[in-house]
Amino acid sequence: MSDGIWQRDEVASPCVKICLIHPQERLCTGCLRTLDEIAQWSKMSNAQRRELMAELPARAPRLQKRRGGRAARITQS
Repeated sequence: MSDGIWQRDEVASPCVKICLIHPQERLCTGCLRTLDEIAQWSKMSNAQRRELMAELPARAPRLQKRRGGRAARITQS
């Protein structure tokens, strides 16, 4: 049964509109893609998109490593 709404049959972008590239890891802190992956997204096949989407969760810990900040100042006192 159709609800009358047209939908595209493609893997949706992981973009969450928090576009900030981490200087050391070179990943977007919002979607975890590289600049090249972001630029190529519209040219990727659904299979390529699914493969990339499967890789993204494993990248999150790379951005969670923190050096300094409040915790570092407290322990150095």
